[in-house]
Amino acid sequence: MFSGPPADPAAPTPPTGSGTPPTGARADAPAALPAVALSIGVPTSAPAAALTADVVPLSGEGRSGYGSGPAGGGPGRPSRLPVAFSLSAAALLALLVAVFGPGLAARGTGELRIPGAGLTTLLRTVLFAGLAVHLGELLAPQFVRTVRGRPRTAVRSWSVCAALAGAGAAAGQIAQLAVASGLGITGTYATRNGGLLLLIANGFVAAALCAASRRPALALAPLAVVVGAEAVRAHPEAYSPEIGAALTVVHLTAASLWAGGLLHVLRTMWLWRGSPTAARTLLARYARLAIWLYAALAATGTVSTLRRLPVDVVFTSAYGRTLLVKLALMAVVSVLALAARRRMLLDDDPGVAHRLARREQVVLGAVVVVSAILTVVPDPHWISLTP
Repeated sequence: MFSGPPADPAAPTPPTGSGTPPTGARADAPAALPAVALSIGVPTSAPAAALTADVVPLSGEGRSGYGSGPAGGGPGRPSRLPVAFSLSAAALLALLVAVFGPGLAARGTGELRIPGAGLTTLLRTVLFAGLAVHLGELLAPQFVRTVRGRPRTAVRSWSVCAALAGAGAAAGQIAQLAVASGLGITGTYATRNGGLLLLIANGFVAAALCAASRRPALALAPLAVVVGAEAVRAHPEAYSPEIGAALTVVHLTAASLWAGGLLHVLRTMWLWRGSPTAARTLLARYARLAIWLYAALAATGTVSTLRRLPVDVVFTSAYGRTLLVKLALMAVVSVLALAARRRMLLDDDPGVAHRLARREQVVLGAVVVVSAILTVVPDPHWISLTP
């Protein structure tokens, strides 16, 4: 049902000529969704595009360098050094935000300081990212296979590494909980949080084994266990936890499929830069599902926020402040999505939309970190009940 682990994306793609697609070829332009969903403490994103209309067939492929130029760099391909530097800088910034974000959000609120909040945020960021990457790689190949005339190359699978990273992040939280509680590892397993984190870690390990096998689609079962355990762990409140957990299951699944699927699509588009028509069609095909994922995110995020965040503590609680930052980031994502749609409608070259989507992916990385902070800061519901 799902495709297996593909090949290495680093393989150079030969330059293409300026051939014109066959007459009558059609490509669908994605349309951005400007609305911004409120979210609970899990990664949320808004789809970069939604399928709306047919556009003019591509002409002049490779005109902007997206599908032309030498394989080792030069006018048609950016140097690897600036890219590596940008990724390193982004990773360092994400690390600093994860470590110091919870403390900055709670400054001046009078809320109790949570021990090890920075490390917990970092571990949960890795956990969310690993889940998104693995689920995205199970979803996106379904759109890749539907593209006619696509290159017979596929990006290398990151599923095993992503699942192992998620398992390591869950194990790290178990160790941190054991140190903080003084119970030891065995005693920590007997606690509610410790038992759920152990289930999450085992689920990721099982998913990694499935991804390394000939039936990678079997990883859906252990990943479903991971999502369910995380949803239960994130809602220990006494007021209707089953509703909160159900909302989180839908929200976390939709967010992971969207973010991870978009990442896989962008990686594939870059590998297919010598075939702009196929790359553009792939983005449009994926956008058909993105609109439904966005609807699920908007609905569950809004309901969950209304349940969890009292209006009177929006600006005076760490949760409320963090949520406002997240909404601001989501506004930037929406602007980039609108810009990508406009460029897809006006420009034949999918490389322009690809660059905008890459910037959007960077902002979504920040959204994942902020979402992890939301799961660490105190529950604002109890603040409003304090006399």
